[in-house]
Amino acid sequence: MVLVEGVAVIPGLYTYVATALAAGAIAFAGGWKVQAWRYDAQIAGIHAKHAEASLKRSEAARADETKTAGKESTHATATQENSDAFTTSQPVRDAIARADLARVERLRLDADRRAATYRAQAQADDAARRDLADRLEAFDRHIVEGAGVVAEHREALARRDAEVVLLRGQIDADRALMAP
Repeated sequence: MVLVEGVAVIPGLYTYVATALAAGAIAFAGGWKVQAWRYDAQIAGIHAKHAEASLKRSEAARADETKTAGKESTHATATQENSDAFTTSQPVRDAIARADLARVERLRLDADRRAATYRAQAQADDAARRDLADRLEAFDRHIVEGAGVVAEHREALARRDAEVVLLRGQIDADRALMAP
C-alpha cells in the first residue's frame, strides 16, 4: 500500500476497477442480448399464433360462404321447380274449368229445352200442369245454378290446391335455405 496524502491506495486499483467495469458492461451487454433473443422468440411465437388464427378464421369464412352458396343454389332450384310445377299445372286447371263451364252450358240448354217441353205439356192440361211446369222449371234453374256454383267452387278449390302446393314448396325451399 502506498500512502498518498493520507489515503491508502492499492497499486493497480484503477486497473481492477476498469476490469470490473468492463466485465460488468460485457455481462450487461450479454444479458441484454440473451433477453433480446428470448423476446424475439416470444414475439415470433405470438406472430405465428396470430397467423394461424387468421388462417383458421379465413378458412371458416370460406367454408361458411361455400355452404351458403350451396343453400342459395338449392333454394333457387326449389323455387324454380315450384314455379314450373304451378305454371305447368295451370292448363290442366283451365281445361277442368272449361269442361265444367261447358257442362253448365249444356245443362242450361237442356233445362231450356225441358222447360219448353214442360210448357207444351202444361198447355195440354193447363191447370195442373202449369204449376208442375213452373216447379220443374224452378227445379231445373236450381240444378243449373247449383252446377254453376259447384263449377266455380271446383275451379277455386283447384286453384287454391295448386297455390297451397306452390306455397308449401316455397316454404320447404325457404326452410332449407335457413337451416344451419
